[in-house]
Amino acid sequence: MVTRIRKNYIIDLAQLIAWVGLMLAPSLVDLTITGNLSSAFKILGGTLRFILPLFLLYAVNYYFLVPSFLHRQGYVKWFYLVNAVILLAWDLSRFLQKVEFPKETIDQFGEQGMWAFYIGSMLAQVFIQVLVIALAVGIRHIMRTNEEKMELEEERRKSAEAELTWLKHQLNPHFLFNTLNNISSLTQIDPDKAQESIGQLSDLLRYALYDSEADRVSLAAEMEFMSNYVDLMALRCNELTQVEKEFEVPQEHVEVAPLLFISLVENAFKHGVNARYPSYVKVKMNYRNGKVWFFCSNSVFYNDKPIEIVKKSDKVGSGIGLENMKRRLELLYPGRYTYDFVEEKGDYTVTVSLQV
Repeated sequence: MVTRIRKNYIIDLAQLIAWVGLMLAPSLVDLTITGNLSSAFKILGGTLRFILPLFLLYAVNYYFLVPSFLHRQGYVKWFYLVNAVILLAWDLSRFLQKVEFPKETIDQFGEQGMWAFYIGSMLAQVFIQVLVIALAVGIRHIMRTNEEKMELEEERRKSAEAELTWLKHQLNPHFLFNTLNNISSLTQIDPDKAQESIGQLSDLLRYALYDSEADRVSLAAEMEFMSNYVDLMALRCNELTQVEKEFEVPQEHVEVAPLLFISLVENAFKHGVNARYPSYVKVKMNYRNGKVWFFCSNSVFYNDKPIEIVKKSDKVGSGIGLENMKRRLELLYPGRYTYDFVEEKGDYTVTVSLQV
């Protein structure tokens, strides 16, 4: 809003300078050529008598008639009516004035020629008046169009921010509840391991509930969070499941949006782990050539069965978590991300890159 008001002040000042320049230009040119100050003031007076009424006509249309009538539905006719009254009163008052032509001019051009010239000048004045009104309408329309674009962009920005907040809040409880369930099961099997995992969960909760509220977080912090999450998700896996992780923390400071890839990891454990069959989950994340790369590969099971014996209509890449992640990528990194997946027999691999 402040930027818009400042912009309007600049436009108003530019228009005022243009009109003042138009009023002063003829006298300044004459003063430069002749050096006669008296002649310059005489020309200035004539210019003001001609330009000043046009400036007032422009200002009335620009600041009042166009926004009050022309840009309001149902009031357009009043715009034309008021302008017609102004022009009629202005030109009729001049036309009714007594006109006396110099005798020398009448002798040179004839009385009929002088009246033809006079009527032509009146028509030229009407044309200039209409042109000034059209100029006020055009500039005001351009300003209104720009303001509407700015308002639309502002609304889109606010909508996107609200949607991002909603999507982030959809993600947080989704994986936290799964993690709590995993630790709950572990307390009955290995209390010491459960206590260690509770410490990891504490760090994970702090990051998910507080640090991730920022628009951007350091890639190192995101990798640490992902590493803890993989460890906690691996708690529910038995010896038939192979869990591998590789997080290459960059030396330089890199920032990313938080919690972008957690749904992919969750999806990998959901569809890639089975207590009765050999299975695997591999997660890798690094930073190369200005891009953050995330890789996740897992075995595939549907309805607790290997992929060979389930219907082909079932899909891995589904669910609210993945849809939320894709939507966040589109909102946060439009045109700056790639999302690719390959689903082969018994294996599913997804690759995401972000230009940061």
